[in-house]
Amino acid sequence: MMLLLQLAFEFAKIGLFAIGGGPATIPFLYDMSERLAWFSIDDLGNMIAISQCTPGPLGINMATYVGYSVHGIVGGIFATVALVVPSLIIIISISKVLDKFKNNVYILKIFALLRPCVVGFIVSAVLTIFLSSVCDHASFLESGKLNDLFLWKEMLLFIGMTFFIRKYKHHQIVYIAIAMIIGIVFQF
Repeated sequence: MMLLLQLAFEFAKIGLFAIGGGPATIPFLYDMSERLAWFSIDDLGNMIAISQCTPGPLGINMATYVGYSVHGIVGGIFATVALVVPSLIIIISISKVLDKFKNNVYILKIFALLRPCVVGFIVSAVLTIFLSSVCDHASFLESGKLNDLFLWKEMLLFIGMTFFIRKYKHHQIVYIAIAMIIGIVFQF
């Protein structure tokens, strides 16, 4: 029961402070992986990939995945509900008073200050996931050789997919399918 309460508490914090939607939850999940060891950084990258491929918001998919992996179906339900409830309460509360204050100069300034913070969260998350996807810090620290820092197959896949996406404008499902096939064939 304590594990369920801790799971709910951790995801309630994320739901309360992850302003900006699903991508804004990634830094919180990164911190959670370091503190609680419920999942690794590699697992986080996999969760993001799976959450982006499945229907539904990224944060909710990730909460369900982590909750399920930690405590089964009940954990998935607890984590998902805990993530959603704080935002739901805040949105309902704000919607009641927003019409009164929507042109208030202080409220407009608060929202203007929140935008760069959200962008910072998202950029931090992107860089963290990118570096964990194409770099092997443990091998580099062990050997001290720069050649061991990069995961060369993953780096080439990233460069190739970036080029392909920039040159050809297809639906995201096409790129996901291509990356999946490459991953299976070359055993990433």
